[in-house]
Amino acid sequence: MLGDDLKNLLDRALGEIGTADTDGLEALRVSLLGKNGSVTMLLKSLGGMDPEARKAAGAGINLLKTQITDAISARRAMLDEAALAASLAAERIDVTQPPRPESLGAIHPLSRTMEEIAAIFGAMGFAIKDGPDIESDWNNFSALNIPSHHPARAMMDTFYLNAQANERPAVLRTHTSPVQIRTMLMEEPPIRIIVPGRTFRADHDATHSPMFHQCEGLVVGEGITLAHLKGCLIDFLRAFFDIPGLPVRLRASYFPFTEPSMEVDIGWNRKTGEIGGGTDWLEIGGSGMVHPNVLANCGIDPRTYQGFAFGVGLERITMLKHGIADLRLFYESDVRWLRHYGFSPLSPAMLHEGF
Repeated sequence: MLGDDLKNLLDRALGEIGTADTDGLEALRVSLLGKNGSVTMLLKSLGGMDPEARKAAGAGINLLKTQITDAISARRAMLDEAALAASLAAERIDVTQPPRPESLGAIHPLSRTMEEIAAIFGAMGFAIKDGPDIESDWNNFSALNIPSHHPARAMMDTFYLNAQANERPAVLRTHTSPVQIRTMLMEEPPIRIIVPGRTFRADHDATHSPMFHQCEGLVVGEGITLAHLKGCLIDFLRAFFDIPGLPVRLRASYFPFTEPSMEVDIGWNRKTGEIGGGTDWLEIGGSGMVHPNVLANCGIDPRTYQGFAFGVGLERITMLKHGIADLRLFYESDVRWLRHYGFSPLSPAMLHEGF
């Protein structure tokens, strides 16, 4: 039983607790049960009483403390439940409403081209390799049998950096061929890889960009011949353009890193721009048998192993396939252009088989 004073204190406390908010409830707890709270001070006063009085008063004060503690806990639970209900009501989503009239994003044509190339060469057993945009002069030029006087090394073509890579002058890679060098240095033949990625050259107009994308391929093994290169390129180009009878020819050319070297041409109609039609030829890439010096630079014996390599500009073949006239449009971030030429993220890249 509580005495009148304790009962009055309990009634007053319960009344305040029943109307308190979260912050007010904490303040009441401190004022009643804290270190210097009212109930705590009553408990401290028990020490000055005689044993019989302490026993009687202690029971009442402990009962008072228990009832106040239970009331505070119950009020806190009520406030927490109300806060949760308010939060759920505020964040409620009506799943029966129709979707907002917002268009989906689109996959960039270049990204789709990379997906299609990966699918085609993946079916041929090629692995995909990647490398850094900043390369050493040796990986980018010297290891590829490009002499120091070659025009490609000139400042007007190459972005040289005021830094070093592997204790050699650093450049923004002008092609993805340095990844071929890295792969041949780290792996033993047989090697079969493609290397899609960004490259950089000091050129800018409707058909050139300071940053652009290439995809190069490399095969190294025993008994590799020019026939393997031609068959690989024909299968790839016919699958990519989805033209089973696409005319493909290899035309003699020169690259320091291949011997013999060949330009890759496809049939098209110069007047209409139709791929595979007409009697004209359009150059779309370079290829050739890996130069023995390049193999030797990577520690591969050219008397035992042979290889072929090829490269195509991704923007170029994307423009041809989808009728895009200006290279600069790829990088202007025009949402209207992307909606027209982009691809649904829900549609996978198609792999055209049977070529």
